[in-house]
Amino acid sequence: MTHPQISRRALRTVRTISTARTTAFGVALGLVALTGLTSASAAVAVTQASAAPAASATTVATAREVSGAATLRDISRDAEAAHEEAKSALVEVTTIGDDIATAALDLGTESTTIDTSDLRDEIDRIAAAEMMPALLVPALTDAATAATDDVLEQVADLRTRLDEAIAAKIAAEEAARKAAEEAAAAAAAAQKAAEEAAAAAAAAEAQRAQAASVPRATPGAPANPSGAQLIARDMMAANYGWGEDQFGCLVALWNKESGWNYQAYNASSGATGIPQALPGSKMASAGADWQTNPATQIAWGLGYISGRYGNPCGAWGHSQSVGWY
Repeated sequence: MTHPQISRRALRTVRTISTARTTAFGVALGLVALTGLTSASAAVAVTQASAAPAASATTVATAREVSGAATLRDISRDAEAAHEEAKSALVEVTTIGDDIATAALDLGTESTTIDTSDLRDEIDRIAAAEMMPALLVPALTDAATAATDDVLEQVADLRTRLDEAIAAKIAAEEAARKAAEEAAAAAAAAQKAAEEAAAAAAAAEAQRAQAASVPRATPGAPANPSGAQLIARDMMAANYGWGEDQFGCLVALWNKESGWNYQAYNASSGATGIPQALPGSKMASAGADWQTNPATQIAWGLGYISGRYGNPCGAWGHSQSVGWY
């Protein structure tokens, strides 16, 4: 019946080494030409193992089990596989150490150093297996495998910690980048809003300044159609953006209504002033001096036209159609 430990070594040997390969261990132990042990030779081997000064009771027992469980070629191949795996584990230790140093991250552990002294001792012992009986070699193979597994477990733990630390660093950098982009976008939006507000304030101030510069008639002054038209032209351009085409319609409209006379009054209807407001007191919304100031009357009249007809030509068209606006 095959011993469980021997079976695991045999499986590992199948994965890593071709059965056709002649191993150095086999040569060293003089096992190249052997494919198995007879019961007689096995007995001799067990006797030699029992007589060896360094052999313990456990080693002798292992030797008896091995003699019936595996060929000398298998023992040799297992030993070489364990030797190669142990050396590969040392390479893994160096690699993870270099990766940790390069990353320079906190792995959440006090030490990132792996003690490989036991593994190196096992590598030296199994390399010297040629100096002892073949049936003692499996014990060395198992010891080397155990030391290798222990080191690789530590390597795997450090590799997991390193991967997690790198992922956390990347996530933090991405979050910082996104926050910076959002802050920049918010700052740009605030700057744009401030510029738009400043532009609107400047435009409003310009309109106020232009309105203040429009000449206003002296209260009680005689009718002056030309002066009133000049006020209207400037006011409609500044406050409504209407051009000369609209001014022409306005001139025609108020020529018909009042002849541009701010003192005009229709006794039959009560319509008053240049725009012929009905009643005239409506124009008080544009200024308390609506009765004596052509500019106040014009300001009210333009607002009325804009709100009801959209522009002077719209009001003039309506007046031509129905006789009033």
